[in-house]
Amino acid sequence: VQLVESGGGSEQAETGGSLRLPCVVSGVTYGRHSLGWFRQIPGKEREGIACVVWGNGADWYADSVKGRFTISPDNAKDTVYLQMNSLNPEDTAMYYCAASQPPTYAGSWYQPTTYKFWGHGTQVTVS
Repeated sequence: VQLVESGGGSEQAETGGSLRLPCVVSGVTYGRHSLGWFRQIPGKEREGIACVVWGNGADWYADSVKGRFTISPDNAKDTVYLQMNSLNPEDTAMYYCAASQPPTYAGSWYQPTTYKFWGHGTQVTVS
């Protein structure tokens, strides 16, 4: 499994703005992997913010982003997107996509230890 977060390594937005983060995936199988997005601020634990089971669409969101962020798998492009709307400075962090096998469930999707494979991260700055 490989995960590549494209976009140059950093993204910027203004408060109230939007960004879409892509993560190109390879080696994942429908129904056998979940894809998650995490974020981390220096000195703090990595926070799970969204997850989707690849192939069946089951998804979960952290309360901190629910209603603002959407995780969207595009099976045809082997890409999972994180659409981020209504951004605020508290969303500034390094964002990572990750893959788990077997698929996650409601009680585990937000735990970093659930995921075996990680992208290199994209810095998101909201000012």
